[in-house]
Amino acid sequence: MITGEMKNKVDSIWDTIWTGGITSPITVLEQITYLMFMKLLDDNQLKAEANANVLGVPLKNKVFKEGICVISDNPRVETDYKNLRWNVFHNFEPEEMLSNIQTYVFPFIKTIGEGKDTAFSRYMKETVFLIPTPKVLAKVVDGIDAMDMNNKDIMGDVYEYLLGKIASAGENGQFRTPRHIINMIVELMQPTLSDKMLDPAMGSAGFLLSSATYVSEHQKTELMKSDNLKYFKSGMFSGFDTDQSMLRIGAMNMMLHGVEDPNIKYQDSLSGDNDERDEYTLIMANPPFTGSVFQEEISKDLLALCSTRKTELLFMALFTKMLKVGGRCASIVPDGVLFGSSKAHTALRKELVDKQQLRAVISMPSGVFKPYAGVSTAVLVFTKTNSGGTEDVWFYDMKSDGFSLDDKRSPISENDIPDIIERFHNLEKEKDRERTEQSFLVPVEEIRKNSYDLSINKYKAIEYVPVEYPPTSEIIADIENLEETIQSEFKELKKLLDIK
Repeated sequence: MITGEMKNKVDSIWDTIWTGGITSPITVLEQITYLMFMKLLDDNQLKAEANANVLGVPLKNKVFKEGICVISDNPRVETDYKNLRWNVFHNFEPEEMLSNIQTYVFPFIKTIGEGKDTAFSRYMKETVFLIPTPKVLAKVVDGIDAMDMNNKDIMGDVYEYLLGKIASAGENGQFRTPRHIINMIVELMQPTLSDKMLDPAMGSAGFLLSSATYVSEHQKTELMKSDNLKYFKSGMFSGFDTDQSMLRIGAMNMMLHGVEDPNIKYQDSLSGDNDERDEYTLIMANPPFTGSVFQEEISKDLLALCSTRKTELLFMALFTKMLKVGGRCASIVPDGVLFGSSKAHTALRKELVDKQQLRAVISMPSGVFKPYAGVSTAVLVFTKTNSGGTEDVWFYDMKSDGFSLDDKRSPISENDIPDIIERFHNLEKEKDRERTEQSFLVPVEEIRKNSYDLSINKYKAIEYVPVEYPPTSEIIADIENLEETIQSEFKELKKLLDIK
């Protein structure tokens, strides 16, 4: 989420490129992300170099090495590695900087990975650097230099904001998940190096990024083992999407966070072409809510579970198929999934309750996705068992996520997220909670009796507090006194205005 000053800076960069002659909104958007990637690559190495110097150890696996970099052999194109680094070339004169990026820097970043067939190399292969003039480039570089790049997923945030500007967001129900909600879900699921993780509607890879960060912070010792590090960089993370630009952003983001070769690919997850089943131990996702899908293209086993064209139901069905037995899932769903009365809605909820182990329903306020959408949502958490196991389902009524629930989404002090994480990991303490409280457990039999309705309001008890009013005679007396005061002041006003 970007607000205030950052929006103004992004708007200024957009206007600079637009007035420079690039009038395709998507092209403008992509050129900005390419330049941000160049800066973030260098920023990451500068931080790593500083840490290595403090520790007195050599820095391994550097993107920018020492000496001469051969960009291509035929024809021979080469330059000093230092000229590929943002902190060096951003000081060049505009003409020299444009020539340097066109000839050396952009071709270089497209080849990162030393010829390996990685997600990054695949999605960068067809890209073109189109900033037209030295003057435009210089202004854009200055604009990016002025931005705070400490945000872990700044490219994804900027991409989402620019999509909103060109009205391309939301046409298929695709709205970027706020980072603090992603982080909450990752904290709930606690991924480890034992997991094989998937987001089949990955967007800019927010869930994958947050999971990579979580594992890096919580399993530092384990990541020092070569096999674990290799798995972390290539094997642990998978993501699918049908938007080539999102796949490119996701691949760049994962590269910046040390995951060099995630299994990121172009794929319609709901189609029959997706034959991956019983494959993953952890799925975290925010699938599109209103996407259109052709009935004939939907995988037959999904339709067998719930016959529908509603993507929010089909994705939940998909998760039950793609997880291994024992695998876990946390997915954001629109509220309609919780209480919809159609056969498909009921069948999906019955599947989660009776055949899998439904663990939690976390209702979120409708402002969470503002300013992009005002839809009410929830997080469903379940474990795949294929044999049931649901006993008590934990419900939580989130009132606040740390931001105002209007379009401004300003930071506020009220925030239920720490409480949600704490309570989810200590559910034994929830057994004695009253239905009037913000969270409580509901026995599975009660859910079955209520036609598998999972809306919290179905189970939450409303506490009525009696209100005592003063006697009627007292109220009448107050009204009479007020009437006398009005008449008295009205007379004074008429005197002042000399009205008889």
